[in-house]
Amino acid sequence: MKSYIVGVGMTKFEKPQSRDWQYWDMAKEAGTAALADAGIAYEQVEQVPVGYCFQASTAGQRAAYELGLSGVPVYNVNNNCATGSTALMMARQFVEGGISDCVLALGFEKMKKGALGGGADGGDFKTSPVARHYGIMAAGHGFEMSPPTAQIFGNAAREHMERYGTTAAQLAAVGAKNHRHSANNPNAQFQDVYTVEEILAAKPIHEPLTKLQCSPTSDGAAAAVVVSERFVVAHGLHDKAVEIVAQAMTTDTEASFASGSCIDVVGRPMTEAAGRQVFSASGLGIEDVDVIELHDCFSINELLTYEALGMCDEGAGGKLVESGATTYGGRWVVNPSGGLISKGHPLGATGLAQAAELVWQLRGQAGPRQVPQARVGLAHNIGLGGAAVVTLLRK
Repeated sequence: MKSYIVGVGMTKFEKPQSRDWQYWDMAKEAGTAALADAGIAYEQVEQVPVGYCFQASTAGQRAAYELGLSGVPVYNVNNNCATGSTALMMARQFVEGGISDCVLALGFEKMKKGALGGGADGGDFKTSPVARHYGIMAAGHGFEMSPPTAQIFGNAAREHMERYGTTAAQLAAVGAKNHRHSANNPNAQFQDVYTVEEILAAKPIHEPLTKLQCSPTSDGAAAAVVVSERFVVAHGLHDKAVEIVAQAMTTDTEASFASGSCIDVVGRPMTEAAGRQVFSASGLGIEDVDVIELHDCFSINELLTYEALGMCDEGAGGKLVESGATTYGGRWVVNPSGGLISKGHPLGATGLAQAAELVWQLRGQAGPRQVPQARVGLAHNIGLGGAAVVTLLRK
């Protein structure tokens, strides 16, 4: 059975504590927008998977109740930075499995100011879910005083530079591109444009990464209405419907840890595996994709994802972004929303915000950031610890 997204919505992503709202306010705003986009009432929704990382247990119910008290099942989902796409995957499975005809996937996050601790619990990794990951990093690079998540991705960048000759300017080019794209996105946390030189000169976080190539903490929510083909037909939603052609989630395997490389620890093998599964299931390839929203939590991860998805040869990600192949006028437009680096990264909402951007792109509703003649979109959402979700959408 096929599944379709027929409605999407999101809030503007905000700097924590800059707006007077609670997570249920965010969820109501995004969820109401998604339902209005689909043209349906909350009472038609049969199940609600809700993603978040930092709120208390059953916060999903507290949030969903703002949309209506219909008594439907609500599932609380936490999969680190891949939480939003995990909620979307659950919605798709409910529909494609014939369990439900209409499911609302909802994701939100109300975060604190400052860098994420990365599950490090102040440096005591013994009971942390990411103890194995940071242990591999520490064995190869030691442990510094910089933020843990920036440190593990920054060390992946150092390895990439040493192994393939990637330059600091190529890494900064990712940030420059995504900040430039966000200037046309009113929902983005930032709309400032920077040159490569300005990004290189920004505050160092963990060499070679500077502040302007690291995703910020953010508040916000996003939502998607996922329905069956018969629901599309019954409600005349063909014009709004965007098909979920294929979707795959992978978690860490031995390949993530065997090499002792931070490049593998932060998820390149997971992304490779999820991409292979999606392309195999769909019969499409990366050459068929027009627009991509990928998980650029740090600039290096965008380059690693280029390589993992087959957009270029291993080690050539820096050259690819430098060539202009991943922006307007190039082979693909990657992160037209501004990506995590500039749009923001409220963990539970990120994967669903990626889906929202792609739905708008594939419908031709993205305004000044519209990718011309976009017909196939790919979303990539990854969480350390780990999970990688790749979703292929088609209008």
